[in-house]
Amino acid sequence: MTTSQIEAPDRLHALDAVRAGALLLGVAFHASLSFLPGPQIWMVRDVESAGVLDFFFVAHIFRMTAFFLIAGFFGRMLIERRGTGGFIRNRLGRIALPLLAFWPVAMSGIIASFIWGAVVMNGGTPPANSPPPPPMTAATFPLTHLWFLYMLLWLYAGALALRTLGRLIDRDGKIVDAAMRLLTATPFGAVILAAPLALALAWQPMWFAWGGIPTPDKGFIPNATALIGFGTAFGFGWLLHRQQDLLGNLRRWFPVHLVAAVALTAACLWQLGGTSFVTPMAEGAAKTALAATYALAAWSWTLGLTGAALRYLTRERPAVRYVADASYWIYLVHLPVVAALQILVYPVQAPAPVKMAIVIGGAFLILLASYHLLVRHSWLGKWLNGRKLPWRSARPEMEMQAA
Repeated sequence: MTTSQIEAPDRLHALDAVRAGALLLGVAFHASLSFLPGPQIWMVRDVESAGVLDFFFVAHIFRMTAFFLIAGFFGRMLIERRGTGGFIRNRLGRIALPLLAFWPVAMSGIIASFIWGAVVMNGGTPPANSPPPPPMTAATFPLTHLWFLYMLLWLYAGALALRTLGRLIDRDGKIVDAAMRLLTATPFGAVILAAPLALALAWQPMWFAWGGIPTPDKGFIPNATALIGFGTAFGFGWLLHRQQDLLGNLRRWFPVHLVAAVALTAACLWQLGGTSFVTPMAEGAAKTALAATYALAAWSWTLGLTGAALRYLTRERPAVRYVADASYWIYLVHLPVVAALQILVYPVQAPAPVKMAIVIGGAFLILLASYHLLVRHSWLGKWLNGRKLPWRSARPEMEMQAA
């Protein structure tokens, strides 16, 4: 199949699957937090596992970079379809409003889970000397796991500003189009794409390398490393939409990218061997080398998985489409559910991978059921996914919504 033979609906199915996969992987990522070696950082500190730490690291390398690449692609698709005014109204309704509406729910659930977890770990009674909560300021405001919505608003605003500026400098887009053709022509484009993130990580003070890109989940000003890393991915996705035939290049080179991703990830784990996940990297050549390896691994995974989806998930599959539709709701509400299950399995005598699997499986059952019963056929589905499906529907509409 040539690039010209990729039909738009097929392409959207593949990319929507990547976006959904990135969100759903976040459920498993958060399920791993209670099993990490070292000091307690979560609601409970359960039996630890080095294997779970490796999963935590690998999952975090690429999932949000891939998410923001797809978000950029769909963002430009939306503005081309609806214009600037329609784009702004849609993003306010589907991104800003859910952030405002679901943040109190998420925060309340997180606070309740921390209290519950402390009681359970203390043998059934509240700890006597619990530390006071940190003061809430503009720099420490807890965005929770919904930080990705806030980051999207920053990136949308930046895209609109740069779009206006770009028309003054490169009115016909010839420069950016040529650059995109160069970046996607060979697998070596990943090196150029990884360079901004590599530099940002190398310059990041107190870089906790096991956590990768510092999560911008606190404060109203995202950290520079996250803005650079996720902004590069978003911008690449945005510009990729200008020349959608270039998606064929991602599909063509995906085996090379995935092989590189596995090798680079192994190199990262080797470089991190023996270090605690709560210990920052010391300044020096080792930090610079790890930053470069990590950034290239992130982009190799992102390009490889996106290309693989374009190769194998081009046609609509009802099960994949259903899960993709559910993924936004699942990610919005999953954290209190995951935390509750982590606390419930804490007393169970079982290996960490078994307990983690129970948490993940239980969470997905609860969250998928809640989506089907509360969201898919209600006004919530219309709000979050752009459509409300009837209870008896012969076939969902084919057009993919740019969520």
